[in-house]
Amino acid sequence: MKHLLRTLLGLGAAAAAIGFMCYHLNSAPELHAAVRKGDAMAWLRTDFNLDERQFAEIKRLHAAYAPSCEEHCRMIQEAVKARDVVRKAQEVDPAAAAEAERTVQQLRATCESAITVHVQQVAAVMSPADGKRYLALVLPKIADFDHRVAPDLKLENQHQH
Repeated sequence: MKHLLRTLLGLGAAAAAIGFMCYHLNSAPELHAAVRKGDAMAWLRTDFNLDERQFAEIKRLHAAYAPSCEEHCRMIQEAVKARDVVRKAQEVDPAAAAEAERTVQQLRATCESAITVHVQQVAAVMSPADGKRYLALVLPKIADFDHRVAPDLKLENQHQH
């Protein structure tokens, strides 16, 4: 029994070491560096095989979209605060609460529509295969965005309101 346990532990350690080596040998160091730094643009460039022209165009698209995105987030945050004030009032007015919620939802829909268009524009700059993969990765995350700050590519940025 003692030898069986040692053998199983040894096999487990060997499997973990081999898995670790395979992972690091088969992935791009540039990608790991971008993820460690939290550099979304470097991640895009590496993971989606962007050439200089594509990378410059995507940077331009991001820079052009950023002010609109920040404004959407600001308006949503203000609407959420106003909605929360209405909800926490001593005597909640159901009509006012419903209107405040409608405002939040309309602003979120506007934001999500705009960011969807932006993401599609970014994907259109990429090769067809990379653009399709980018859309498959990013589009599902749009509805879960929390609108507290302009979006990044971190996965933990989920809705909090």
